[in-house]
Amino acid sequence: MLPMMVLVFASLLLAFVFGWFGPRWMAITMFAACLILAIGLFLFEVYSPDYGFRMPWIQTELDLPPMTGQRS
Repeated sequence: MLPMMVLVFASLLLAFVFGWFGPRWMAITMFAACLILAIGLFLFEVYSPDYGFRMPWIQTELDLPPMTGQRS
């Protein structure tokens, strides 16, 4: 996950550098690459079973009620 974040920030930094010193088309290309990488990172974090966002209100497991009485 960290290398993906590094790629996002590196492409944004390159977009700024090319926007200041280099050709504008390269800056726009790097900015588009940054946007695509950021969307990919977001979708990876949302849909990953290991790193995904936990949403306990959406869990669909069947919880059994606690046993309170004596079984006869």
